[in-house]
Amino acid sequence: MGWLRLVADRLRQGWLPVVEATMAATVSWAIAAAVLGHPQPFFAPAAALIVLGQARGQRVRRAVEVVLGVAAGVLVADLVVQALGRTTWTVFTVVLLTVGLATATGASNVSVVQATVSALYLVVVPPSTDALVPFRFVDALIGGVVALAASQLASARQPLAPLLAESRRTFAALAELLGEISEALDRGDEAAALAALDRARGLDAAVDRLQTAVLAAGEALRLHVRRRRHIGRVHALNASSRQVDYAVRNLRVLARAGVALTRLPVASPPELGDALGSLAEAMRCAGEALAADLAGQDEAADRYAEQTDAAALDAVRTAGRLLTREPPLPIIMIVGQVRATAIDLLRGVGADDVAVLGRVDEALGLPPL
Repeated sequence: MGWLRLVADRLRQGWLPVVEATMAATVSWAIAAAVLGHPQPFFAPAAALIVLGQARGQRVRRAVEVVLGVAAGVLVADLVVQALGRTTWTVFTVVLLTVGLATATGASNVSVVQATVSALYLVVVPPSTDALVPFRFVDALIGGVVALAASQLASARQPLAPLLAESRRTFAALAELLGEISEALDRGDEAAALAALDRARGLDAAVDRLQTAVLAAGEALRLHVRRRRHIGRVHALNASSRQVDYAVRNLRVLARAGVALTRLPVASPPELGDALGSLAEAMRCAGEALAADLAGQDEAADRYAEQTDAAALDAVRTAGRLLTREPPLPIIMIVGQVRATAIDLLRGVGADDVAVLGRVDEALGLPPL
């Protein structure tokens, strides 16, 4: 029963790619074979599956690479077969030339594999008609186009919805991590601090999912002509996602310093918990600011950005007071990471770089530059 539940959970979470692949391969074959009458339209469903096998946000590029790979492979194989016939040496020569030429031109792995498979297929499977070469190229084109269409069906009405959801999840996870670190320090609980550190180490996957969602949203908007006006907002979130990546690295260092602090025979000062709480609030507000900006809610985005600014500077200001007491090294490290994370958050919501550094250092109590 446990195995069945695991299978059911996997299908429930991954049903969309299954449906996309099945429909795209079937429709591609039907168009090439039944509608256009192509003989042996193997490359139509194959191209569809190869394109859908790529991460969202990379499928337009991969579709072009698949089509070009088919064209290159078929051309090389056709010339070699005409010169040598179908022998073992033909297979050797075709693979050598195809892989060598693709590598020399800087082609991606997808292009290299697709070109080689196309060439081998032409060598191994005798053509049923002399016009098979353009058929295979068109079949690959059909498969790529159908795959792109299938991949956009789920987000046709709301292409930005998956990105909005992923953005909120990412910032919520960062805020929850700060809460866990704060609670562990308040209790002096080394086990809880280690658990928070493990979670911090796993947040790189959340950043990867966010950046993939950004690419997918950009691709979806480029394929929706009437909604291309929103693509600037996606580009802005793409820049912000880089700051999120920096913030995740900062929090990982902060969590590691938190573990070291719990191992010292000193209590965590209450100001440290207050600073981390303010930083968590800044994290939540930053997520809402970016989500509102992505949804075109400019007034809400500005309001949340102001709240992010206030909470982040409050976190730095509170943490900075700890530096006047000659604290142990782990607290100094935590204060430094609070400062760095605040800078990344404020840059993420669009604040000017120079102004951010000056205001954050002023809140920390450092003299102006």
